[in-house]
Amino acid sequence: MSVEAIQRALARAGFDPGPVDGKLGPKTLAAIKAFQKAHALLVDGIAGPMTQAALLNYVELTMPVSSVRVVPTEWMPDAIMKRIIVHWTAGAYKASALDKSHYHVLIEDDGQLVHGKPSIALNDARGAKAGYAAHTLNCNTGSIGVSLCCMAGAIESPFKAGTAPMTRAQWEKLPRVIADLCWRYGIAITPQTVLSHAEVQVNLGIKQRGKWDISRLAFDPSTVGAKACGDALRKAVSSLL
Repeated sequence: MSVEAIQRALARAGFDPGPVDGKLGPKTLAAIKAFQKAHALLVDGIAGPMTQAALLNYVELTMPVSSVRVVPTEWMPDAIMKRIIVHWTAGAYKASALDKSHYHVLIEDDGQLVHGKPSIALNDARGAKAGYAAHTLNCNTGSIGVSLCCMAGAIESPFKAGTAPMTRAQWEKLPRVIADLCWRYGIAITPQTVLSHAEVQVNLGIKQRGKWDISRLAFDPSTVGAKACGDALRKAVSSLL
């Protein structure tokens, strides 16, 4: 585990590590010792294998029941991640090889999850590495890419959902996926940290190329616009955490 991941885990366990900044300062050392004492571990201030295992086990046990366990643990390696960006593939209901190369997690029409080829760790906020998931223009470092497999042939205006309209099962699985990721990586739920590709330009000020995913829900014509869809998603994720 990185120092920042240890600090996040300590905070979740109720032991104040001070600022979550990746620095092993006096307050973090004191929190490690307090955790070790509370869990009958050797009190040495060193977050070795046994202390890390105890921290991870504690976090797992105290994670909200509503969000356990949609995303497999092995899909969420240690990394520093800042945000989650949600997309649709503009393709068919099943994840293609191309889809898998661009996203970390994909959701097919029936809600089935598919693991993308790139590891989340390759998009680490400290610097993207070769083979990272390129899902958002100039906004991949520190960003987890989640995509719904749908909306092939869709047209923005006048709206047409195409040959593979987003399903309710996909949309209902999405908050569960994001809740898992937010909990694992300590990501707060804000319009700047949990957002759709359609919100990136407005919310983050990073120019995109006319992306409108996700600004319509094919099964719910009353929800219109990127903000409306984003707000609905963030509300659903918040309710799980």
